[in-house]
Amino acid sequence: MIDIHCHILPGVDDGPQMIMNSIVMAQAALDEGICTIIATPHHLNGKYTNTKLDIVKNVELLNQALLEESIPLTIIPGQETRINGDLVERLQQDEILPLNDSKYVFVEFPSNHVPHYTSQLFFDIQVAGYTPVVVHPERNSTLIQDPDKLYRLVKNGALTQVTASSLIGKFGKKIQKFSTEIVEANLTHFIASDAHNTTSRGFYLRDAYDYIKREFGNGLVFQFMENAESLLDGRAVVGDQPNRIKKKKLFGFLKR
Repeated sequence: MIDIHCHILPGVDDGPQMIMNSIVMAQAALDEGICTIIATPHHLNGKYTNTKLDIVKNVELLNQALLEESIPLTIIPGQETRINGDLVERLQQDEILPLNDSKYVFVEFPSNHVPHYTSQLFFDIQVAGYTPVVVHPERNSTLIQDPDKLYRLVKNGALTQVTASSLIGKFGKKIQKFSTEIVEANLTHFIASDAHNTTSRGFYLRDAYDYIKREFGNGLVFQFMENAESLLDGRAVVGDQPNRIKKKKLFGFLKR
């Protein structure tokens, strides 16, 4: 398996702080069946700054450490950038790092809102030749309350990535329900771990794929896995026509 979103680089953000912790995470990933990880440290989220050059350097160091420990896991450079109005310019200035230097760019929303300029920014990103990938939309309170915002972004060409632990209930039943609705409505294209450690924020990728297999069938599992490979290789990803998440009625009232 390929994990396209993981905080495994040591000492750069809220992931592991020491190289030995990264090694423990790497072994846990292997046990999970993961062979390749895209390291995606936070960037411009108000607390952490991890530029392209710094990430590439740290990925090289971690890969060397894994080689010395005889751990057959490959780390690929990526970045989780908080949405900002200068994102296109930062891409053009080579500060922002697309995943594996492909056309795919992770974009993180604040947890409690979606900026008003998002649609225009995503249009500009696509005009510049890149594809925005919204990370963990299932944990954004605005999207939970108004999933049509997510539908419109995907309809207009954005991709999304749902977190494995969200699907299996690690963030609570409400987020699990919304994650499942996102998958059912064809509003996501990738499942990834967003792992930060091996305790409170583990991988759970195998469990998430098992959940999807039970709920939606094996075909969708293969689709998500193939999309991860396509992203890594810079090829087009696939997905069925996105649908709106229907609001359910309860006692005559609309309810999310």
